[in-house]
Amino acid sequence: QVQLVESGGGLVQPGGSLRLSCAASGFTFRNFPMSWVRQAPGKGPEWVSSIAPGGALTDYSDSVKGRFIISRADSDNTLYLQMNSLRPDDTAVYYCAKFRYIYTGLPTYSGDNYPDRGQGTQVTVSS
Repeated sequence: QVQLVESGGGLVQPGGSLRLSCAASGFTFRNFPMSWVRQAPGKGPEWVSSIAPGGALTDYSDSVKGRFIISRADSDNTLYLQMNSLRPDDTAVYYCAKFRYIYTGLPTYSGDNYPDRGQGTQVTVSS
């Protein structure tokens, strides 16, 4: 079955950086678009970024554009999120998510189309 295991979260000061990883198994990783989603305390899920198979197409929410970089290593079945210039409002649990279908492009994110998620990794930005 699909398994997604996030890691790399932690406590960082404002302005700092973190790199999140998501180890995928149970499916042919290279065939599926992937996304990062986050959920802050008391709030609903928020889409962060998506990447198409192969990594040539990416998309970002306005709140992270220019600060975060999504990438993937299809040979290692791993998804990454490089987070720079972190701010307190980036504090959240970060989840990686798998698109429902095999697809060569980059679909618009919706929760219904990304039903598989990992357990999440906590990111806390605080001085």
